[in-house]
Amino acid sequence: MSQKTQTDLHKVSHRRRMVILGLDGLSLSMAVKLCATGRFPHLSRLALAPECGTVRAELPELSPVNWTSFYTGCGPEDHGIFGFTRISPASYQMALADFSQVAVPTIFDRLGDAGYASRLVNLPNTYPVRPVKGAMTVAGFVAPELSRAVHPPFLAHRLREAGYLLEADTTRGAADLPYLLAQLRATLQSRRYALELLWPDLGWDVFTIVLTETDRLFHFFYDAVTEPDHPQHEACMVLLQEWDALIGRVLELYDALPVPGRLMALADHGFTRLITEVDINAWLRQNGYLYTQHHDGATAELDATGILPETRAFALDPGRIYLHTAQRFGRGRLTPAQAGQTMQAVTEGLLRLTYNGQPVIKAVHTADSLYSGPLRDRAPDIVCEPHDGFDLKAKFDRTEVFGFFGRTGTHTADGAFFYDSMHAAPQIMRHTGRLVLEHFGLAPVAQSGRPAATGLIHPPGNK
Repeated sequence: MSQKTQTDLHKVSHRRRMVILGLDGLSLSMAVKLCATGRFPHLSRLALAPECGTVRAELPELSPVNWTSFYTGCGPEDHGIFGFTRISPASYQMALADFSQVAVPTIFDRLGDAGYASRLVNLPNTYPVRPVKGAMTVAGFVAPELSRAVHPPFLAHRLREAGYLLEADTTRGAADLPYLLAQLRATLQSRRYALELLWPDLGWDVFTIVLTETDRLFHFFYDAVTEPDHPQHEACMVLLQEWDALIGRVLELYDALPVPGRLMALADHGFTRLITEVDINAWLRQNGYLYTQHHDGATAELDATGILPETRAFALDPGRIYLHTAQRFGRGRLTPAQAGQTMQAVTEGLLRLTYNGQPVIKAVHTADSLYSGPLRDRAPDIVCEPHDGFDLKAKFDRTEVFGFFGRTGTHTADGAFFYDSMHAAPQIMRHTGRLVLEHFGLAPVAQSGRPAATGLIHPPGNK
């Protein structure tokens, strides 16, 4: 054996490896219920271990906000992703958030600069992909086009030949469970293919793979998953057993590493049964805060260009409220004094909002209470946190506050699954990314944000 070969083997076998398994939308409570059936042995190894607990999501409790907080180790006020969408203050045009808008280096950039190599499979909000030193990447949701979702570019050909599916079609699948299950099987097979392609050379220090199937299934068929007598329950359980088998394959590969590594498994938010959707823009419109021109068409729900000057407040997904100030928006008229009055009135009104006698809003957070980083000026003025079961929306074409639109499950900020073989217990999602840096002896990023538990405007009697 040549000296070079011996040196290469030494490097492969002595790396301080870390494997990160993302389980999108999985709450610990759901994991424990699944494990109680005896059908999920690989999930049980994690969920029933003493190292398992929960982590709180960043607000709002959306995937792009939280996975970006994980992979930067920062909050939204630093990385700049506050929701699925963003708005132009001048034109009021809406655009989807993506990787190009992330304003800080990722933990994988930091690792690459320090000489560590990464493999990333299906990590959300990493599209369009960009080169990261020492990294091979297959981007995750939202990722519409394969050639811009992979790096190095040669991976696109390999994945295309294998029929790699970037994302399940939930538009059709929302009302067609057999179709959705077929799509989710295809995404599971795609993630497995990428795993088997990128793992074997062991030329990496951090391997991250995110499975998003639980989030997709729970949004539209949470009732079928949780109700044993539901006619579609067994079909959902069979799909989840296939998901569990892929978890098992990751654990098998992890166990076979030359030197024991560190395993972290985490979700970006929890999940619960939907009580009802709650459209904040419809509430603002009904209460005289939002005025819009009527726009027809398939994109009307995300068309904010019709916002009129007399508007005092409007919302973006899911409960991000922006005060329509002259200082910030092209057609805004509110003075600072009027903005303060509007904020107080909106806050008090939302905290009084009920559905069938149940309070809808758990807390209203001000921007100053949540954000203190350099991108504070891009933040919403108010972030609404609902009680469990209420799914906040912000459409521009709905007239009713409450309604059902094909979903049976919704996100929660609390209860997200978290497991670490080294027994870490982070409080909030941004801290999970810092654990990765600390594992490799790198200093964590500046902690400019504050945990979401501070600075709340509480409903009466709920302090």
